[in-house]
Amino acid sequence: MGTVLRTIGRLLWVGIAFLLSMLASMIVLTTLGLETLTHAISNIDDADLMFDAYDFFWTGTLVLSGATLIPALLIVIVGEVGRIRSWLYYMIGGGVALVVIPLLARIDPTAIHQLALPSIWQVFATAGFAGGIVYWLLAGRNA
Repeated sequence: MGTVLRTIGRLLWVGIAFLLSMLASMIVLTTLGLETLTHAISNIDDADLMFDAYDFFWTGTLVLSGATLIPALLIVIVGEVGRIRSWLYYMIGGGVALVVIPLLARIDPTAIHQLALPSIWQVFATAGFAGGIVYWLLAGRNA
C-alpha cells in the first residue's frame, strides 16, 4: 500500500512540477519575446506592419497551443521512466523541446519570416532551458 501511495504522490508532484516549469518557460518566453518583438517591429515599415501583425498572431497561437507541450512532455516522461537525475538532461531537453516549435512553424511555406531570425531561436531555447532547470529543481533530481 505504501508504494502505491508513493507512486500516486509522485505522479501528482510530476504534474505540478511540469505545470510550474511551463509557467517559468512562458514567463521567460514572454519577457524575452516582447523585447525581441519590439526590436523587430521598430525595423518594419507601415506597409508590412499589418501582415506581420497577422503572422505574429498565428505564431502566438501556435506557441500557446497544446501541441507545443508534447516535446516537453516527452522529455519529462523519458526522464522519469529512465530515472535520469541530471540537471543537464532537463536543461538541454527543455531547450530542444522549445526550439522544435519554430522548426514546426517553418514547415508551412507561408510561415512568418521572422522565425528565421537567430534571436527568435535564442528566445525559445532560453525559455526551454529555464523550464528544464525549474523542472529538475522541483522533480527531476528525484526521478
